[in-house]
Amino acid sequence: MASDAAPATIGFIGLGMMGLPMARCLLAKGFSLVACDSAEAARAALAEDAPEGRLAFAPSPSGVAELCNLTLLMLPNSDIVAQVAEGEGGLLPALREGSVVVDMGSSIPAETRRLAQVAAARGASLIDAPVSGSVVKARAGTLAIMIGGDDAAFAAAEAAMRAMGEKIIRTGPVGSAHAVKALNNYVYAAGLLAATEALQMADKLGLDLKVFTDVLNASSGRNVATETKLRQEIISGRYAGGFQLGLMRKDLETAGAIATETGIDAEALALCRRIWEAALGELGPKADNTELHRFLAGKGEKVTS
Repeated sequence: MASDAAPATIGFIGLGMMGLPMARCLLAKGFSLVACDSAEAARAALAEDAPEGRLAFAPSPSGVAELCNLTLLMLPNSDIVAQVAEGEGGLLPALREGSVVVDMGSSIPAETRRLAQVAAARGASLIDAPVSGSVVKARAGTLAIMIGGDDAAFAAAEAAMRAMGEKIIRTGPVGSAHAVKALNNYVYAAGLLAATEALQMADKLGLDLKVFTDVLNASSGRNVATETKLRQEIISGRYAGGFQLGLMRKDLETAGAIATETGIDAEALALCRRIWEAALGELGPKADNTELHRFLAGKGEKVTS
């Protein structure tokens, strides 16, 4: 059962699809937490079977900051991060000097840099550490974690990061990890789009789709979508790759903000953004990203023409 008020070493805000298994992973590896989430069901799920005396809940983000020197955020987007950080009962005004905040969601890099400056004005640090991997990897503590920030802040967060991640990659100054994550997911989306379109053409030709996938994976067309999505999720009709269409669209929009900031006319990115926006309107944000295949089967020509 959860304790109601005992201080804990690490704060954790955001117990959603990824945040909940990440928090459970930390508890399983011996950490104590002060958690905060607006959803009662999420709090109850974390409290279930939590180690006695090692889980407390705070009523607001400021309550977490008052109890913890290290706070992890796993929130959906930059707008929600800003609300948690600066809104009523927000985290940043309550930070203690020397404390560290780690934004582990997929936020806009420019906004991450802004919040880091606000934290620095209070003598604290905010760094970014977005994750790559499925819910299964979050449960197992085998995520890949990209980290942007200085050495001192990284040192304060390193033990927690290594408890949740199998691969830790330092990316540079604050904001760089969020940039790398968004650009990585854009490259994945482009690969998934190309693989899905090629699969549909192969199907129209009457080719054996499993053989076609094997050829891709043994040749220059290989990418993570051909290796982990075509046979397993799309050809099988399972469509359960573990990453929601809405989250993919959000990462593409973040990449779009980076293109604007850098002045790059990223035409392939613009195409991906249009297609994912249309797919989102048709299938909804909670559809699996591999369901792009179902969307393109009936709608793709209307978007790409």
